Amino acid sequence: MSDGAPLGITLVGATGLIGGRVMANCIGREDVRLSAIARREAALPFGIRMELFVAEPAKWGEVIEALRPTAVICALGTTWKKAGEQEEAFREVDEHLVLHVAQAAKANGVERFVAVSSVGADTASSQLYLKVKGQVERELARIRFHRLDILRPGLLLGPRDRDRRRGERLAQLAAPVFNLLLHGRYRQYRAIPADLVAQAALALARRPARGRFVHDNDAILRAARSLPQLAKE
Repeated sequence: MSDGAPLGITLVGATGLIGGRVMANCIGREDVRLSAIARREAALPFGIRMELFVAEPAKWGEVIEALRPTAVICALGTTWKKAGEQEEAFREVDEHLVLHVAQAAKANGVERFVAVSSVGADTASSQLYLKVKGQVERELARIRFHRLDILRPGLLLGPRDRDRRRGERLAQLAAPVFNLLLHGRYRQYRAIPADLVAQAALALARRPARGRFVHDNDAILRAARSLPQLAKE
């Protein structure tokens, strides 16, 4: 911030992999005033100075109104398996809840919105997951924030609490090798550490330039690398 005041950022999705890394990356930072909203209690990183508000989603708008952050980082998301392989249950989190947060943020004067989507997001995709992600991106653009940043990471690398999906564990182990094989336009499908996605989200939340920006793997890495310098500005 130009006046030296810390930037107010509200995190939604604190109980997930990226949300946890966003909090961890705010430890000791004086340039950010972080708060978070969740449906259940989340373990806060040791040494973090922040507020966590636990409330049902219907009350999240009231919390955002009270906090009045400049930026919101939305790291909400579930999986097909966790949704019981039911389309409506999946959409309830990845579509309805994300858009509910975005609309509440817009209504309460939030200028910047950073949303974690997915590589391959496309409204015309035959895969429900990618189709929903594409539809959400389209609706977020229609809300018209001063600045909207959409992150499209590939497979997220990092430990997941209570997540015992064997296929994903194997994919994480193989990711370094597969990443070496992905070049050109396929680079966007490379796996990426959740910590770097979190750093990118924080860096982008600090950028005041207006517009809508979509970030693939390489752009996420560039944004993450810019975070230390932004803290000095």
